[in-house]
Amino acid sequence: MKWRRNMEQAPAVEGSAGPDTGWATTSMSPGAMANWTAVVRWSAWGLLLTGPLLGGWALASTAQPAVVPTQAEAPRVQPASADAVAPAGFAELYVAAYVKAGQGDAAVQELAAFYPAARSMTWPSQGGAEHAESASAVQVRQISAGYWSVTVAARITGVSKDDAGQLHYFQVPVRSTAGTASGWVAAALPAEVAAPAGDAAKTPELSYGSGHAPLASDPAAQTVQGFLAAYLTGQGDVERYLSPGTTLHPVRPAPYTAVTLTQIADHGQGPAEGAEAQTPPDGVQRRLLVSVEGDGRNANGWPMTYAIELRARGGRWEIAALEAAPALATSGNSSPPQKGQGS
Repeated sequence: MKWRRNMEQAPAVEGSAGPDTGWATTSMSPGAMANWTAVVRWSAWGLLLTGPLLGGWALASTAQPAVVPTQAEAPRVQPASADAVAPAGFAELYVAAYVKAGQGDAAVQELAAFYPAARSMTWPSQGGAEHAESASAVQVRQISAGYWSVTVAARITGVSKDDAGQLHYFQVPVRSTAGTASGWVAAALPAEVAAPAGDAAKTPELSYGSGHAPLASDPAAQTVQGFLAAYLTGQGDVERYLSPGTTLHPVRPAPYTAVTLTQIADHGQGPAEGAEAQTPPDGVQRRLLVSVEGDGRNANGWPMTYAIELRARGGRWEIAALEAAPALATSGNSSPPQKGQGS
């Protein structure tokens, strides 16, 4: 029919007169449509699984604020610690080399091992007279990481009678470095300073009773006497005096030919002076502060003090340990100090 022919020849109309819904149609095949649907589905699952991880990462990255240096974090002088042992020892050797630097080129080269700039310096001749009899670090301060200030006391002897054995104090800057054999280097020459301020030291009060002469009837005194004789003179076997599990080796070579126990004091409640001492049951401990005198080739009656822990076993006292230090009256008497040797 005529009207049908006219419709078939009519051009396609672009756009749609209907409302725009936001959806568009396409002439995609059923297979392509299925593939597209799978891609969309897996993408959605991927976002669902990685979403919490990305959210946690973002939260962690914002939870810790940036560290901003403050005035309180500036380097400041700190008290000495166990890490100060190495710079203190280096400073002692450095001061000893510094004192004798005027004795010639060899002495300057020795000093340069501590302070390399010393090679280019001119040193006044001392004629080999001055040297440090002893040098000891008396104050150590950490200025910053790897940088220390050490005050060394040195007793210097020389030709002058006024300076015979006089004590000097030197302040030494010490820097850690991996480029030297010792791992330390001086940052400058020593500076002589006044003695560190402080009150005169007083003898600490110990937590032991009154000292008294050892009782002949006290088995503990007999054990201590025999042990110290074997320990310091080599007379006898140390092992026979030790408690099981305790290891102590005698001093070699033996520094004394005889040792005499002169005084004994108990930590806590000990037997009364003059009382008959009885060996307690197995496992009971007794802590003593004993004074002895050693006779040797170069000294007679040389005084020494030992803090000793005893333990009873089998009707006799045995040496349980040589304590690292006597118990202080203010350090909590119920807890013994750390053991020095033995256990």
